[in-house]
Amino acid sequence: MRKDIRSAVVAIVVMTIVLGLLYPLAITGIGQVAFPNAADGSPVKVDGKVVGSKLIGQDFSTGPNAKRYFQSRPSVTGYAPNATFFNNRGPNQATLAVQQRRFVLDYLQREQPYDPDLKASDVPSDAATTSASGVDPQISLANARIQAARVAKVRGLPIDRVRALIDENTDGRFAGVLGDPGVNVLELNLALDAETRR
Repeated sequence: MRKDIRSAVVAIVVMTIVLGLLYPLAITGIGQVAFPNAADGSPVKVDGKVVGSKLIGQDFSTGPNAKRYFQSRPSVTGYAPNATFFNNRGPNQATLAVQQRRFVLDYLQREQPYDPDLKASDVPSDAATTSASGVDPQISLANARIQAARVAKVRGLPIDRVRALIDENTDGRFAGVLGDPGVNVLELNLALDAETRR
């Protein structure tokens, strides 16, 4: 019996050292050497200062300049990267319908002054639903194209230039076939800032 206990303890200690310490250190080291930007969280820098991550959505809906920016999809986390989760509401829950209705009304209130023909049925699904993580960095092309009218008007830019910036900041399908194209909101907003500084 002692021999079995001793073997079990040795196995636990060895496996803890190998899998809990050495393996993570080796993978971290390989990541830092082979993919340093990705291993550090894909930070986005402006003038040498980190302003966000390409992989984590941010809230652009507050402050006096909010209408100048494309808005991320709704988040139940408040865009907190240290607390990612989904809303945990099922399709049969009335609270989900109320939440989605509120998101649609908020979207219409923000976008209809710049696109009077916009109806609730035109609102893209990613503007009315939260993502699984709560910090999705992308919006759909349809969502970005609707918001383009507001951003162009508020910034005093030609709508065609704003659409071109959307296209420049759109990620295609993974491997050319998986998923849908998405527009990285942070990168698009930074491109807009750079455009209006010219």
